[in-house]
Amino acid sequence: MSKAVVFGSFVVDLMARSPHLPIPGETVKGSYFKMGPGGKGFNQCVAAHKAGSDVIMVTKLGKDAFGKVATDTMDSLKMQKDHLLFSDTEDTGIALILVDENTAQNEIIIVPCALNTITDEEVNGTEKIISDAEYVLLQLEVNQSANESIVKLAKRHNCKVIVNTAPYSPITEEFLSEIYMVTPNEVEVREITGVEVSDIESCDKAAKFFKEKGVEIVVITLGEMGAYVSTKERSAIIPSYKVNAVDTTGAGDAFNGALLAALTEGKDIFESVKFANAGAALSVQKYGTTPSMPDRKEIEKFIVAQSKKQAGIL
Repeated sequence: MSKAVVFGSFVVDLMARSPHLPIPGETVKGSYFKMGPGGKGFNQCVAAHKAGSDVIMVTKLGKDAFGKVATDTMDSLKMQKDHLLFSDTEDTGIALILVDENTAQNEIIIVPCALNTITDEEVNGTEKIISDAEYVLLQLEVNQSANESIVKLAKRHNCKVIVNTAPYSPITEEFLSEIYMVTPNEVEVREITGVEVSDIESCDKAAKFFKEKGVEIVVITLGEMGAYVSTKERSAIIPSYKVNAVDTTGAGDAFNGALLAALTEGKDIFESVKFANAGAALSVQKYGTTPSMPDRKEIEKFIVAQSKKQAGIL
């Protein structure tokens, strides 16, 4: 099994559930509140770790009570903490999450705080772990200058860069040109390429945009449809697993983390996406983000059960 690094965000999730999402100016009485660990980078690293990957988390925290939420969670999951960064001046990031308890749809506001202050010196401090890794997974919740520096460092050491382009923010052609794989959703694809994806033909058009910039593999998550995959050889939509969702907040992170885990153990991209679809399907059946990430046994058991179901055995 190869090694991986997740370079990205940790935030404390402040999640409230209510009968519907408020419109501007409206106050809605909620039914449930929970505070816990989150952030796309952290969620994805937890998902990869629980799915069996040898993965290291690099993020930046404040020296505050919310930063302790990260370290306590990592201790409980037996994750490596050696490469955490700390700010002397900024607080740990937070996310305000509103969830519609009837539809499971959500609205999220991220306040990055320390995540916006990662320096080139701190990036250079990761060189040893990047040089030892086959993959590094990034998102767009930290200052983009740090992501750009990590990409250059990874390229120097032949480490393959995977970018989950969430939450959307503008990225340069130079940045895309050094990326091995992108994993956007439909909204991010539209923002980056201008293409509305709804079927394999439109996905092919969007993939062509990325490949012309230098990206080798394009994976587009399509919600209930599943996930589109495009390589040099072929493209296909890998169907999702049909489940009853209660909270979709962490689905994309579960997908990306499970995808990373599958890739590090040598699965091809199509099998890896099938594995990632299972991780996402399991996550939406639980509340929260980091706590909803499934473990390896859950994913394997789910895939076997779904295969039997499709074959008419169950």
